[in-house]
Amino acid sequence: MTGRGALLYAVLAIAWGVPYLFIKIAVEELDPTFVVFARCALGAVVLLPLALARKQVLPVLRRWRPLLIFTLFELVLAQFFLTTAETRLPSSTAGLLLAAVPLVALVVVFFFGRPERLSAGNWLGIVLGMAGVAAIVGLDVGGSNLLAVAQVGVVAVSYAVGPAIMARWLSDLPGVGVVAVSLGITGLVFVPVVTAFGGWPTEVPSAAAIWSIVGLAVLCSALAFVVMFTLVAEIGPVRMSTITYVNPAIAVLAGALVLGERITVWTVVGFALVLAGSYLVTRKAAARATVPIDESVEAPGRPAG
Repeated sequence: MTGRGALLYAVLAIAWGVPYLFIKIAVEELDPTFVVFARCALGAVVLLPLALARKQVLPVLRRWRPLLIFTLFELVLAQFFLTTAETRLPSSTAGLLLAAVPLVALVVVFFFGRPERLSAGNWLGIVLGMAGVAAIVGLDVGGSNLLAVAQVGVVAVSYAVGPAIMARWLSDLPGVGVVAVSLGITGLVFVPVVTAFGGWPTEVPSAAAIWSIVGLAVLCSALAFVVMFTLVAEIGPVRMSTITYVNPAIAVLAGALVLGERITVWTVVGFALVLAGSYLVTRKAAARATVPIDESVEAPGRPAG
């Protein structure tokens, strides 16, 4: 990896590792629906001028049907349930649970009509990943937060489905344009949602909450996606996808250092098992580079947050 590639990799790892921290800070004062609205609307304000200047908006809008489905999973459902879950879960736990996205992606690929023969290593990865999630949920999270865990499960499915839709129907479109329009659509969708939930702020939030929203929109959304597409061009989609293994570690460290969230033995054990399982499950993508769509599905990485 070149020095430029290493720098881009580090920036993206941080940008997709800290959203859980920002979300946790924001939902302490703001309604989750408003957090999603503000994040996506501000992200669209940042990216849409760039997409318009590059004439990327109209080509994206012509593919409006798959675009709407992609937006539904990748942003509307994922951001709503992730932000809501963090009103009950520590930010580090949410990040750890989403390390299982590669395991969910394996099932998604099957339902998209591309079932693959699994090796013994792949099956071992599935078992280890499930054991890791069980360790985090059963021994670290506690039964009182099972609803929040289920919400993170919806996020994991959404984060696996979104890239698959992009790979099959949107892969030939400019990435910045897709993300800019999707963020704009999500912002508009959440205007009536925030109203229905009574989520509009009644007073000016603290500086910490405001800067968390700015960080989510600018660093974790707008900048992250621009860096992502640049990094894919620099080192390729398969190598870029390994960032999925780094993000949860950053989420845990950020939660511990900034919010004082505890790191237990089961946190470490569960993360290690999920990490090993995800690695073993996704090894087939590197070994079977003859299937182009697999690399495309990896490209958007995950997102975290």
